[in-house]
Amino acid sequence: MATLTVWKFPDSGAAEQATETLSSLQSQGLINVQDEAYVTWPQDKKKPRTVQEHNLVGAGALGGGFWGLLFGLIFFVPLVGLVVGAAVGALSGSMVDVGIDDNFIKQVRAEVTPGTSALFVLSSDAVEDRVLEAFRSSFPDAKLIYTNLSKEQEANLRQAFAD
Repeated sequence: MATLTVWKFPDSGAAEQATETLSSLQSQGLINVQDEAYVTWPQDKKKPRTVQEHNLVGAGALGGGFWGLLFGLIFFVPLVGLVVGAAVGALSGSMVDVGIDDNFIKQVRAEVTPGTSALFVLSSDAVEDRVLEAFRSSFPDAKLIYTNLSKEQEANLRQAFAD
């Protein structure tokens, strides 16, 4: 079963630094990272900058379509006019089909604000206590937000965003 994990950091540069921690944990066999992306939002910017980590190539990677849609729903939807409201509703509904509900999107939207950053990870087979310990020791002010995906939701997610 895959887990979509979000780590929120109280400064705009920490998520990018956290990718190194994640890479180290994967090389130690403590987590299987299937895909990752991060958001950095400097205090003086109107919108966050999103980056998909392209070094992860393989059957597990979802690609930019998934991250683009998720980040669009989280960060840009409030700025979109009513004209595309129905389209946004349909897209939001499709995310529910893959296990990413409105509450998760609303929580991330409320947490990741100017001056913060976040690391989004699709993973499996994590040794949760060791991963948590590594992030807590390197980033003591980080906040863990996550949602579990069932095998069916994971399959739907991969099918929806297959290249």
